[in-house]
Amino acid sequence: MTDRNSPTLYDCTVDTDLLTGMRLAKVSLQRGELVVLPTDTVYGIAANAFDATAVAALLEAKGRGRQSPPPVLIPSVNTLPGLATDVPEVALRLAEAFWPGALTMILKAQPSLIWDLGETRGTVALRVPNHKIALALLEETGPLAVSSANLTGEPAAVDCQQAADYLGKSVAVYLDAGAAPVGEASTILDLTALVASGIDASSTDAENAGKIRVVRQGAISREQIAAVAGNLLAPAVEG
Repeated sequence: MTDRNSPTLYDCTVDTDLLTGMRLAKVSLQRGELVVLPTDTVYGIAANAFDATAVAALLEAKGRGRQSPPPVLIPSVNTLPGLATDVPEVALRLAEAFWPGALTMILKAQPSLIWDLGETRGTVALRVPNHKIALALLEETGPLAVSSANLTGEPAAVDCQQAADYLGKSVAVYLDAGAAPVGEASTILDLTALVASGIDASSTDAENAGKIRVVRQGAISREQIAAVAGNLLAPAVEG
């Protein structure tokens, strides 16, 4: 017997559930409600990125403060110029190599954007997920603020039921697509120290132009990043 206090999970492997779940997810996000969606890395809790109240509700559901703003998922690299400014050339090369995929890049946010993701200090963390359901929803909704679907301090949810156990009724719609394919969080890079025009990785001037910093080591290895970024990647911190 189904517990009426338990949230409904929409099984995205069943056509009728998929259609219903996607429709309800889109409507819920437009209303400022929260949705749990599958991604290639781990399950995410999503809010309309341009609805400050919804983003605040996302942080509250996770037990997280404004000092930890959520990343923003986008449907393709074509969305990047509308959200980020002074994008260095190496960011485009990294996007070409790893998007869609498990790479999140922190860049300078477009100053004209009317949103409030928290204490971002003028930056935005962007990723294109490699998951057909996440991408289909993003095509319908536009950019979504998405953080891992877990309570702060707990392991990231790698399936929808785990997310529901964490977040319960704080989320309006749960989209269940089975186990997350990667099961590990994305690698996060901070590119904000690079000069706006970008410098080729082989340039001797790169030493004076700032470095790409690995904020979180995740599914994409440091070696994979270095193969694209070259000497623009800051040395690994010992210990």
